[in-house]
Amino acid sequence: MGRILAIDYGKRRTGLAVTDMLRITANPLLTIDTSGLLSWLDDYVRREQVDTIVVGYPRQMNGQDSETVPAIRALEDQLRARWPQIPVVEYDERFTSVLAHQAMIAGGMKRKDRQNKANVDKLAACIILEGYLEHQS
Repeated sequence: MGRILAIDYGKRRTGLAVTDMLRITANPLLTIDTSGLLSWLDDYVRREQVDTIVVGYPRQMNGQDSETVPAIRALEDQLRARWPQIPVVEYDERFTSVLAHQAMIAGGMKRKDRQNKANVDKLAACIILEGYLEHQS
């Protein structure tokens, strides 16, 4: 059984989270410059067994797609072309940034660290992954 990898895509930065091998826990992995995302994923998929990639799908409050959807669709196409054996699924990412901020406050993270958007992005990816895991069970 392999890991599930979650992606919180952004035009500049992308947050990543991953499950343990038993798919019990979701853990923030890192935030990477989006321009290097596919190269980083190439290396990661070569080193780790990844069974599913979950991509955060951004919707607005009214349910309409957000402005980043075309870029996310292009990313999904690239992921499917590179690794046809790995399913790529979408998961609604509404409110993940808000939930990430709330989790950082609840966890006692210092204000300076909460303002670091890289921390928010990888935690948002973790929240996407937790929601996906919960939805699967």
